[in-house]
Amino acid sequence: MPAWLPPEDNCDRGDRMMQGTVGFGVSMTMAAAGDPPPPWLNLVYLLAAALFIFGLKMLSSVKTARRGNMVSALGMLVAAAATLYHLTETSPISLIWIAVSLLIGTGIGMFLAVRVPMTGIPQMVALLNGFGGIASLLVAVGNQAKRSGDDPLGGYQLAAVGLAVLIGGATFTGSLVAFGKLQGLRITPGRPVQFVGQKVLIMLLLASSILLAGLLAAGAVPAWSVVAIIVASLALGVLLVIGIGGADMPVVISLLNSYSGLAASMAGFVLNNNALIITGALVGASGIILTNIMCKAMNRSLLNVLFGGVGGGSGAGATARGKAQGTAREMTAGDVAIQLDAASLVIVVPGYGMAVAQAQHAVKELAGDLEDRGINVKYAIHPVAGRMPGHMNVLLAEAGVDYNQLCDLETINPEFEQASVALVIGANDVTNPAARHAEDSPIYGMPILDVDKARSVVVIKRSLNPGFAGVENELYFQPNCGMLFGDAKSAVNALVSELKET
Repeated sequence: MPAWLPPEDNCDRGDRMMQGTVGFGVSMTMAAAGDPPPPWLNLVYLLAAALFIFGLKMLSSVKTARRGNMVSALGMLVAAAATLYHLTETSPISLIWIAVSLLIGTGIGMFLAVRVPMTGIPQMVALLNGFGGIASLLVAVGNQAKRSGDDPLGGYQLAAVGLAVLIGGATFTGSLVAFGKLQGLRITPGRPVQFVGQKVLIMLLLASSILLAGLLAAGAVPAWSVVAIIVASLALGVLLVIGIGGADMPVVISLLNSYSGLAASMAGFVLNNNALIITGALVGASGIILTNIMCKAMNRSLLNVLFGGVGGGSGAGATARGKAQGTAREMTAGDVAIQLDAASLVIVVPGYGMAVAQAQHAVKELAGDLEDRGINVKYAIHPVAGRMPGHMNVLLAEAGVDYNQLCDLETINPEFEQASVALVIGANDVTNPAARHAEDSPIYGMPILDVDKARSVVVIKRSLNPGFAGVENELYFQPNCGMLFGDAKSAVNALVSELKET
């Protein structure tokens, strides 16, 4: 947990919501000509920055996350409106085209908000990160081209152009690859794609791009050499993300979010725009902090995530299903309902299977029935459950689950020993006991939810197939674990029906 976030003494802290996912397509309306802004505009930018900071602070808790999002949006509105007003006073710009662009962007945003299902939010976040990156690239290059005559950019601004292009281009193509992996497109398989010399090629592209940016700032190369940086950055984004497996997509989404902020901050230096510099820096910093939190939650370094190739679906750590593990015990909905009805504490462990089936509302109904019977219900949220940071929190919040029932890993793990039933709904790798002892496993050392310590464990899952990390789950073969096979929504609805008849 970042030092600047306050401690929370109850179990509503949950996973950190996706911090700083800002629409940089809107923020790019701040493209000033590069002249120093007047004092009044800087004061407005300071107000906007304060709203951004308070908004991010609110995003650290699921209780205040929605308000935090609105506060941050208000900050962006204030900054954009002030910039547009300043531009109309100093430049011959047409507000008609700006209004048309805003209407188009608003229409697309509203369409996506209505049509994209909750299971598609990770993919949409990946695309938004990519749009932020390409917007920064285009603004930086466009401003360089505009001022290539009598009023050229200074050395530090040219360096910022190079960095904005490098980070923005890599963010764009990397986000497209992440989208493809999350969407399950054939052209971008979920498994890591690695080849001999890949890391060397990545280092060469990165080093050459930084060198070119430095030479550009020093005036040692022509201005059009920025094209070479663009090509290198686009290739770099693809190479960085294709080598990452599906299990690490939440970390990738968070990292790309940070990249989009850094690219916007560099574009702010090109434009001499303080609001864009501050906004981008805040998003970049919050994304890096969140990435670090998630890496710690998996007990892995960022370098291992980027180059470790975890999630290939096989390997030394993948244990054969029937080998040294036993036989999985299948249960019926009636069997599970009897256990739930006799329980005193039920801990629900949601995972991506719940998201795919859109079972969150059915889970909320089941929990409500149990609570009506005097049974205590809590939710155990692992930081990397799902496919983006805060995925489970978003789904459960949508279903109206009380924030006080959402517990993070450190809070809930001591309670599993007192739980009558641990109900695992589609979660896999984050519940695998192999993380504690199997040193040859790719998930070894990852902090997991201690569901196996509950008196009884029920797993709702379509099959016994491994999770994203490609590792068989030892939990399924333990004596206190039973499997309720099927679609999560259908299975939970069946439990609700059985409980009503009990």
